[in-house]
Amino acid sequence: MKEAFTMRCFLSLLMPVVGLAACVTALAQTPTYKLGTTPSAEEIRAWDISIGPAGKELPPGSGTAKEGAKIYAQKCAQCHGPTGREGPNSRLVGGQGTLTTPDPVRTIGSYWPFATTIWDYTNRAMPPNEEGSLTANEVYALTAFMLYRNGIIQESAVLDAKTLPKINMPNRNNFIPLWPDGKRKPGPFGFYSWGP
Repeated sequence: MKEAFTMRCFLSLLMPVVGLAACVTALAQTPTYKLGTTPSAEEIRAWDISIGPAGKELPPGSGTAKEGAKIYAQKCAQCHGPTGREGPNSRLVGGQGTLTTPDPVRTIGSYWPFATTIWDYTNRAMPPNEEGSLTANEVYALTAFMLYRNGIIQESAVLDAKTLPKINMPNRNNFIPLWPDGKRKPGPFGFYSWGP
């Protein structure tokens, strides 16, 4: 009798659990409720901020290293140091010739394969906690300043959507596309290093 009572109690507790599991399974297989909306073309453009190596997506604007030096001093030096070599978190300048050493220094001038990636990253991620606050002209100027500090362009060079993609970075030939067959569009950092 005691065993029958225990079995009935167990079954009365088990049945709701089995019923709940069946309901959850059934709900997971029901049609969607069409919540949300399809994004508009304008919303997609706002999210599509990647700049590829060819620079087709670069916005209008321009800047020089002289203009970038002022912006760098105001908005970048506190993290990257006054010359870009002292930054506690990341160095921007130097490192040329170190990639084949036991202690490689990966900087804009030694490692990055495309100048458009500098513009893209600066536009998206800088300055910290104020991402996206720089204007296109400020980003062009900062990119010019960083390229100048690495000895890649002249101080008077004007960077814009036409000139920036044409810059040949020192380590460009040591990278290969992530998808060599060209079937997929690589992202801003979608390239693997190949060699030094």
